Amino acid sequence: MSLIPSFFGNRRSSVSDPFSLDVWDPFRDFPFPSGYSSVLSSQFPPETSAVVNARVDWKETPEAHVFKADLPGLRKEEVKVEVEGDRVLQISGQRKIEKEDKNDTWHRVERSSGMFSRRFRLPENVKMDQIKASMESGVLTVTVPKVEVTKPDVKAIEISG
Repeated sequence: MSLIPSFFGNRRSSVSDPFSLDVWDPFRDFPFPSGYSSVLSSQFPPETSAVVNARVDWKETPEAHVFKADLPGLRKEEVKVEVEGDRVLQISGQRKIEKEDKNDTWHRVERSSGMFSRRFRLPENVKMDQIKASMESGVLTVTVPKVEVTKPDVKAIEISG
C-alpha cells in the first residue's frame, strides 16, 4: 500500500482496497532491453534501494488498526511515524551507508541502504489523536485505535389488538 510499487512480488494487497495508495506500475516484471537499464539506474540510484525493503503488515482488530513494519538494524531514532492532515499515516526513515575502509575487500553487498517511505490512508473510524508507536527487535508497531461504534437503542413496540 505504498506509493512505490513492490519490485519483489508476493503482495498481499487487494486491488479493491479503498485505503490503498498503491500506484500501479505497468512495467513491473517487464524485461527492459539493455539500453533502458542505464536510464532506470539513473532514476533509481542504489542509495534508494531500501525504499522497497520496508515490508509492512496491516491488520484490523475490533479495537484498532495495527501496522507492523520490519526494519532490521534500525534504531527508533532513525524512523519517523507521521500523520498527515487527511488521515494519511506515513512511516519513513533512513538506513545509513556503512563507512568504507580502503583496506577492506568486499565479497558481497546485499544489505540495502538509503531512505524508505510507506504511506497508508486511514479509514474514517479512527482516533487520530490516540495513535501509538513502539519498536522492539527491529519491528515497528503502530496502533491506531478505532472509534467505538455505539449501537442504537432498540425499543420494542407492543402491538395492540
